[in-house]
Amino acid sequence: MSSVPRLVIAAPSSGSGKTTVATGLMAAFAARGLAVSPHKVGPDYIDPGYHTLASGRVGRNLDAYLCGPELVGPLFLHGARGCDIAVVEGVMGLYDGAAGEGELASTAHVAKLLRAPVVLVVDASSQSRSVAALVHGFASWDPQVRVGGVILNKVASDRHEELLRDALDSAGVPVLGVLRRAALVDTPSRHLGLVPVAERRADAVDAVAAMGAQVEAGCDLEGLLGLARSAGALPCAAWDAAEALAPAAEPLMDAAPPPPLPVPTPGAAPPDPRFRPEGPRPPTPDGLKDAKRRVRVAVAGGPAFTFSYAEHAELLTAAGAEVVPFDPLRDEQLPDGTVGLVIGGGFPEVYAAELSANEPLRKAVAALAQSGAPVAAECAGLLYLCRELDGLPMCGVLDASARMSERLTLGYRDAVAVGDSSLAVAGTRMRAHEFHRTVVEPGSGTAPAWGVRSPRRRVEGFVQQGVHASYLHTHWAAEPGVARRFVERCRTS
Repeated sequence: MSSVPRLVIAAPSSGSGKTTVATGLMAAFAARGLAVSPHKVGPDYIDPGYHTLASGRVGRNLDAYLCGPELVGPLFLHGARGCDIAVVEGVMGLYDGAAGEGELASTAHVAKLLRAPVVLVVDASSQSRSVAALVHGFASWDPQVRVGGVILNKVASDRHEELLRDALDSAGVPVLGVLRRAALVDTPSRHLGLVPVAERRADAVDAVAAMGAQVEAGCDLEGLLGLARSAGALPCAAWDAAEALAPAAEPLMDAAPPPPLPVPTPGAAPPDPRFRPEGPRPPTPDGLKDAKRRVRVAVAGGPAFTFSYAEHAELLTAAGAEVVPFDPLRDEQLPDGTVGLVIGGGFPEVYAAELSANEPLRKAVAALAQSGAPVAAECAGLLYLCRELDGLPMCGVLDASARMSERLTLGYRDAVAVGDSSLAVAGTRMRAHEFHRTVVEPGSGTAPAWGVRSPRRRVEGFVQQGVHASYLHTHWAAEPGVARRFVERCRTS
C-alpha cells in the first residue's frame, strides 16, 4: 500500500479554469518548498508543459483509455515518487469520458482509481444561487466520487462572492478558493488548444507565476493540503520501465492476433525535461548494462515537436538506448551516431517554412530512413516525413503530401498493427488518440501502419523499410514491447 497526498482538479465543463487552478496550485505549493508531482488526465500534451514550469518536475499523463485502468495507479506512483503532494488536472467535464465507453477515461474514473478527493472548479461568472444546485448535482451524481471542495473562478466582486458563498452553505461542499477575473493568467490558444510552453517560454513563465500568485492569494492552501492528505492508500506498486520490459509483463504481444483488416490498393534550445527522468537512470535488462552496447536514438524536440510522453524515453533507455534530443528547427544534422529516430507530435504546420529551409537536416533524415534504420513518426512526425507540407518541401521519405484542413479530427481509436514493423508485430493491439487539423494524401501506403476499428473501419499510416509513420498517438507504457522491438531493430539495422 502506498499513499501520496493528492488532489484531482475537475470542473463541470471545459473552459471553467482547470488549467489555471491546477497550474497555480502546483506553483503555489512549489513556492512553499513542497515537491509537487504534476499530472494530467487524458492524452493532452500541452497542459503538462505548463505543469512542468510550475512544479519543476516532468508533467505526466494518466489516461485510462490509452494505458488501461490497471496502469493509472502505477504510473501515478512512478511520477509521484519522492513527492510531498500530487496535483492532477482533469479533462473536460468531471464525468465526460471516452465516447460510448461510459465513465472510462473520465476525470471521475481516474479520481476513483487514485482514491483521490476532487476539487471542483466552477466558472461563476454568470450565476449566483444556481451554483448550489450545480455543485450539489456534481457532488451527488456518483457516491464513489468524493467532491471535497469548490474553487469559484471568475468571481466579479465582493458582493458576487457573498451571494455565491451564501448559496453554497446549503450544498455541504466547502469553498476552498475564490478567484477573480485576471487577464494576466490568460494563455493564448490556436487550432489545437493552448500554445505550448516551448513556443513562448518567457511569456509562459510569467503566466505561470501569475497563476501561482492568484491561487496563493485566493485559495485556502492549508485546507487544500489537508484535503490532499485525506486520500486513501493505493494498493499497487510504482511503474518501472525495466520491469515493464520483462516478457511476463507483455501478454498482448503473445496473444493470438485478431483478423487483420483489409489492405487497400496503393493509391539547440534548453534541454527538454521529457528526456531527463527524475532520479537515477532506470536499470536496464540483463545483457544491456554495458554502456558501450547502447544504441543512439535521436528524438525530435524543440518548438515544432513538443508532443511526447515521458515514459517513451524511459522505456527506450531501459531497453538499451541512449536517447538524444535534437531540434529540427536549429540542428542541421542528426546527433552523431544516430541509428534510430523518433519524431513525435507537435506543430510542424506552424513552422513549415523553417523546417523546409533546414535542407541539410531534411536530407539527413531521408538518408537515415533510406538506410533501413528504424524511424517512428507520430502525427507531426508523419507530416515531416511527407514529400511536402502546404506546398513546402519536407523530408520526402513518404510519397505523400500534407496540408492544413478546416476539419478537426479528434478522438480515441482502437487500432491493430496490420503487418510487422519496427514497432510491432502484426496483430498487436493498441489504443490510440488522433488529434489534428491536417490531411495527408494518400492516407496510407501499400503497407499501412494500423487498422483502425473505431469509429469506422479503415487503414492508415505507412510502413516501409524501418519507417513506421501514422497519425495515431500511442502510449508505449501500455505495450512496452514496442520500445524493446524498436531498440532491437536499431541494433540489427
